[in-house]
Amino acid sequence: MSAYVDDAILALRLAQGTSEILKGVRNVGLLRGRVLGDSGDALAQEWIGKVLEQHRPDDAMLSEEAADRLERLDCDRVWIIDPLDGTREFAGGRQDWAVHIALVEDHQPVHAAVGLPDLGRVFHTGEAKAVLGPMSGRIVVSRTRPPALAGFVAERLGREVAQMGSAGAKAMHVLLGDYDAYIHSGGQYEWDSAAPVGVCRAAGLHVSRLDGSAHSYNNADPFMPDTLICRPEIADDILAAIADWREEHPED
Repeated sequence: MSAYVDDAILALRLAQGTSEILKGVRNVGLLRGRVLGDSGDALAQEWIGKVLEQHRPDDAMLSEEAADRLERLDCDRVWIIDPLDGTREFAGGRQDWAVHIALVEDHQPVHAAVGLPDLGRVFHTGEAKAVLGPMSGRIVVSRTRPPALAGFVAERLGREVAQMGSAGAKAMHVLLGDYDAYIHSGGQYEWDSAAPVGVCRAAGLHVSRLDGSAHSYNNADPFMPDTLICRPEIADDILAAIADWREEHPED
């Protein structure tokens, strides 16, 4: 029997191990394009699944890369994971892809880790601390689905808008102080935000839905369309600007 590993360390090691698997798959240069992305997703998912089977056989799992078993709704502990967030960026040789690992209890992430493999970093709830120095003057949004409301918020707050792949990469760069906020609207799922939300909340950042409400995880429908992660001192201003946008654009 394997030695017991506590939840915090297990989340961290899952992110570390998955990061190494994915770097190995890509760096040997034998696959490219969509085949590379699909292979990375599949291999990472298989390894994570085997680890959880051995170390947490009674826990449930919700993953982008596995069939959803609704028995998880009756489970007190659910691992919500995205083995490879930013498959397109990974396959395209970019750095803005990530590994998401979160353990959810009572609908909230209690332990989480986000790996940025190309930066050689894993951020986790046990040690996360946001860089809260001078403001960057920038808001980061999706590279492929930039929300229109972000431009409105940026103008209201006197910020510029930048684009990046992977929700985890965007969130961690807010934590690092490279951006003041990450705004997403237009569609995501629980595995896109559970780990980034867990890490950023532990680090002292503001995390919420765009209406200011708290995220809630392990729902029957895992669709989670919007997220705000930002410096706490500008959260109220951003939420007020978003509310004004939505009042003017009720259809969006």
